[in-house]
Amino acid sequence: MVSKEQKRAALHEQLQHLRSLTNSHAVTVETLEKGFLINVYSAKGCSGLLVSILEVFEEMRLTVLEARVSCTDTFRFQAVGENEEERDTIDAHTVKEAVGQAIKNWSKGGDEE
Repeated sequence: MVSKEQKRAALHEQLQHLRSLTNSHAVTVETLEKGFLINVYSAKGCSGLLVSILEVFEEMRLTVLEARVSCTDTFRFQAVGENEEERDTIDAHTVKEAVGQAIKNWSKGGDEE
């Protein structure tokens, strides 16, 4: 019997493959007990995109607790972050929209390779 996590991982891998065929950016944000799990994927290398994403985190006062980045052939970014200020409530949708906007702004800036 295949576990729910295995099915989810297989579907995620298929989705990433489909997105790589269209050169689209993928952004997912999941709410954790404290903070968020943020994933960004692009089918091609994206010079300067990491800086744009981290600037958005700084503006939102999100602290990156753990991160993995790969910029070789594709761009992959995964981070666990939490809100620095408990009084400012930020939800996953807000984080996803802000990261998506950072990608759009970066794309308009002509920073793509």
